[in-house]
Amino acid sequence: MRYHVTRRGVAGFGAALVVAGGLAAATPASAQSGEPIKLGFSMALTGPLAPNGKQSLLGAEIWAEEVNAKGGLLGRKVELVHYDDQSNPTNVPGIYTKLIDIDKVDIVMGPYGTNLNAPALPVVMQKNRLFVGFFALDINSEFHYPKYFSMLPTGPTPREAFTEGFFQAAAAQNPKPATVALVSEDAEFARNACDGARNNAKAGGFNIIYDKTFPPGTTDFSPIVHALQATNADIVAVCSYPLSSVGIVQSVRELGFKPKMLGGAMVGLQALAFKDKLKGKLNGIVNYETWVPSPKLMAPAADFFKVYQERAKGQGIDPLGYYLGGWGYADFQLIGQAIAGAGTLDNDKLAEYFRTHEFKTIMGDIKFGKNGEWTKSGMLQVQYHGLTDAANLETWRGMSYQTVISPADQKTGDLVYPYEKAAE
Repeated sequence: MRYHVTRRGVAGFGAALVVAGGLAAATPASAQSGEPIKLGFSMALTGPLAPNGKQSLLGAEIWAEEVNAKGGLLGRKVELVHYDDQSNPTNVPGIYTKLIDIDKVDIVMGPYGTNLNAPALPVVMQKNRLFVGFFALDINSEFHYPKYFSMLPTGPTPREAFTEGFFQAAAAQNPKPATVALVSEDAEFARNACDGARNNAKAGGFNIIYDKTFPPGTTDFSPIVHALQATNADIVAVCSYPLSSVGIVQSVRELGFKPKMLGGAMVGLQALAFKDKLKGKLNGIVNYETWVPSPKLMAPAADFFKVYQERAKGQGIDPLGYYLGGWGYADFQLIGQAIAGAGTLDNDKLAEYFRTHEFKTIMGDIKFGKNGEWTKSGMLQVQYHGLTDAANLETWRGMSYQTVISPADQKTGDLVYPYEKAAE
């Protein structure tokens, strides 16, 4: 069966939404023989989140191609209906309204990132639909929406999960560092992650002596780094989105800032595009990861990455796909297994299937618990080291430049401490 994926622009939403505004909440498309199952979502294909969004989309497309080659789901072809949200949260409510009321998709899947999923969830709730969030940090903690499920390996304490390993590593040092500075971007993800960092710091017996935010869109990070230097804190935890993460790392190196530990919840450093931009400036940083190409984690995903990396050639996207390519594929494995297992597109029955079954994906086994979060965390903390300006694709393909320091069952080496020693 031939694979088909729609690609549509954001243009023309205005007129469509005028029509949508007068419609009642749409029900999933009827299950007529031969009618495709429509899975709708937005994805960052332009803007600062595009390097991650593009690899996620390719992962989803590979999943759809494979499913359709095997006859589809429930005997029907799968069709992906997606729009570019341009990495802009303000575009998201209109896109999801259109997907449900105009495109009449059967299932809505999440965009990439906390800041984009957060404005989608209220729309989906109003329409009473199932929603699988994608790399969204704890956005259901206030709503407790029973049809929300999170594709993010943070486990039952999602806010703490991003920096838990960072503070555990610091606490294990002798002598133990005493003071911590927190700095975060004033946006949904960073605020949530920094809440978790505060909790981890307090639980670890650290004294928080600096706790400030900076506005999204900041381009000059030297005043922020100067302020951090002035605190003389032992360790510095940063919660930031991609462009800010890059800017902070660059300023840290330019200004010679050398706390004993630096990192935590810096989004973007996981993506090859940003790794390749920073190279040796990454040395010493301890930061979260969701997946790395260690032998243990690569084993169930190797076949996918062979396909992804061949397909990525010449497309101008991340050639390895390690950060979100595999997760994009696994995200749609979830909904595919639920549809096949429940034997229906009824959103209520699919939600019940999510609550009561374990899912097998290339990124590992997943069970959902409170607020649609994972019952067990799969988050990693890694430290970068030994990088030079000669780092290239083959460097990023392996594990030579990064060590997994936690959790214990995924550990590949020990922390190099203090930061200055690993930053050399």
